[in-house]
Amino acid sequence: MGIATVETETVLFDTHAHLDFSQFDEDREVVLERAADEGVACVVTVGFDLESSHQAVALANDHTNVRACVGVHPHDASTATAVTLRGLRELSEDQQVVAIGEIGLDYYRDRSPRGTQRRVLREQLELAAEAGKPVVIHDREAHGDIMAVLREWCETMTTSNGKLRPPLGVVHCFSGDQDMADELFELGFLVSVAGPVTYHNARRLQELVRRLPLDKLLVETDCPFLSPHPHRGQRNEPARVRLVASKVAEIRGVSLEEVAGATTKNARRLFRLGQHS
Repeated sequence: MGIATVETETVLFDTHAHLDFSQFDEDREVVLERAADEGVACVVTVGFDLESSHQAVALANDHTNVRACVGVHPHDASTATAVTLRGLRELSEDQQVVAIGEIGLDYYRDRSPRGTQRRVLREQLELAAEAGKPVVIHDREAHGDIMAVLREWCETMTTSNGKLRPPLGVVHCFSGDQDMADELFELGFLVSVAGPVTYHNARRLQELVRRLPLDKLLVETDCPFLSPHPHRGQRNEPARVRLVASKVAEIRGVSLEEVAGATTKNARRLFRLGQHS
């Protein structure tokens, strides 16, 4: 099943969406049509627990322009059991599953105990290594522990000669600094930016985006959240990844086509998708 061809010179890739959420129940097909009209060739819809991971896989199998990630979000880490991990392992074998995610740490809301978050993150990183799939990392106010766990994981893979090779994953909706980004690049990760890069008060993020190497950068919506300016506060959707890419282009002083081409190439490389796969 191939990624849809779009009749536009600007081909975009929304690397992080939640299409299974109820906010899309009434118009999901129209939302995907709008995305295609805006040049979005592929949308990666991301699970946050076992049920939503099943839904993500179903959506990916029903739509040529959708791929899936499966995983347990740190908010839901306390619900993860051995049965959950077995279910994710089975789902990861589906040909439409391109990564394990969204996994990580969230010390802002602390909806699961931090020790449990770290344990479940490590378990899913192990699953990713076994499956040979990259990872989609959630990191909110947990930079130090995220980097410690990822360093440990990368070292384990290096010594075990695992199946996974760089790029190993992406830290989505990146909120770290230049030093963190540089270390992530050295470890074999990419970083992604979403709607907040368009906000008037996001000067630190905008300055970081100006300096980041374009071959390490992805764009996303994280819809239905984080709608970009001028739609802030509204339901977000994949078509608006174009606004994110346009802002990145403005910040860097280059064309939208250059940013779209580079970030789409990076996404295909990360998710192991050929040009016409």
